[in-house]
Parts: sequence; structure tokens; C-alpha cells
Amino acid sequence: MPVLVITGTGTEVGKTVTTAAVAAAALAAGRSVAVLKAAQTGVRPDERGDADEVARLAGGVTADELARYPEPLAPGTAARRAGMAPVHPQEVAERAAKLATDHDLVLVEGAGGLLVRFDAAGGTLADAARLLGAPVLIVAQAGLGTLNATELTARELRRRGLEPFGVVIGSWPTAPDLATRCNLSDLPEVSATPLLGALPAGSGALPPAGFRASAPGWLSPRLDGTWDAEAFRAREGAWQGA
Repeated sequence: MPVLVITGTGTEVGKTVTTAAVAAAALAAGRSVAVLKAAQTGVRPDERGDADEVARLAGGVTADELARYPEPLAPGTAARRAGMAPVHPQEVAERAAKLATDHDLVLVEGAGGLLVRFDAAGGTLADAARLLGAPVLIVAQAGLGTLNATELTARELRRRGLEPFGVVIGSWPTAPDLATRCNLSDLPEVSATPLLGALPAGSGALPPAGFRASAPGWLSPRLDGTWDAEAFRAREGAWQGA
């Protein structure tokens, strides 16, 4: 798995922190890692972007970014409004493939959800994943409403001939409600792909050293971690309901 594409079921689901955790776990396993942000929006030229944040949390990764647009919009819209050149899926694939020649693992982080448009032709992260032939990790919310969005994302990946690598919950609350607990069982069922981890809420606010030490414990062995889905369900309590 030289390239892993990471998408969210929407915005603000914990995609960047999850990318950092995957990077930190891979580094702890002795692998060299690059992180490519396909298109960064809503950030000024002098501000830190998502790839920079992954590097801050995870440590020794190569951080790369294809394009940056000032307004917090879909990349295609942000590029058009700024009068800047858009990013195309072919460019994402070419940059990721180049990084893969020098790294054991390249993580390609999208912007928002799977079908957010990069350009006027409707190019998306899914198109970049198809060009790369890369599996796609889905980052999902924990609570009510996540099942529909996660299933739709997994279905669209399969419709395009892409492999859903698994699902990671981007922010697991300290006091999960019934729907959230039940989703531990329902998410892998509706997506027909394994649950590969759950990051505690607020993980991104940890000091980098603490984040790096903890990250493998949030992710399954398929992501270089030690997290066990069944043990997590048992520890979280009455997830099955009566």
C-alpha cells in the first residue's frame, strides 16, 4: 500500500487529525511517510495548512501541498473566485506517485467529502484515487446521521471500481450516546468495510509527543496500530441495545 487516499464523509469530521494519526503510527512502525494535501482552502499564504498540521502532530513526515486558495470553499469554487488555476486529479496522482518513489507510504488528504470538485470539469478526489489505483480510507463522524453518509461514500467508491480500505471514526466523544455506541456495530455493516479505529475527541489538541505515543493505540493493525474493535465495543458498554 504505497499510497493511501484519505477522504471524509463531509467537512469537520476529523480527517486531518486522522491523517496525522495514520502518519504517526506508520512512522512508529519504521516507515517513511509523505503527506500530500490535494487542495488547501480557507488559509492565507502565511498560515499553516493541513499538511503542516499533520507534520506538527506526527513528526518526521514530508509535507506537500498542491494548491492553496484563500476562501473556505470547495476547491473548484475557491480557485474560480480567486482567479487562480484549479487542481486537476491528474496533478494529484502525478505528485503522489512521485512522492511514492522516495517514501514507504504516501497519504493523500482530500478536501471535505469524496466528490467535492477540484475543477470546472468536475474532477474529484475519487478520480485521483482511480488514477493511482489506491485504496481509500473513510473518516466518519461518530454520532447520529453518520450511517447514511458513510454508506453513500462506500457505495460511490465501489461504483467507481475503488476499494474502501476501511472506516475510522474521526472523533469519539467522552460520553457517547446510544446512537453513537450502536454505530460501532452499524458502521462496518452499512459500509461493508472494517472499522479500523476511533480517535478520542480532542486528540489534535494533545502535545505532539503525546499524540505520537498514543496514535498507534487509536488505529488497527491494518494501519500500523494496536486498536481492537471488539475490545473497544466491549469497553464502551451497551452498544448493542436491548
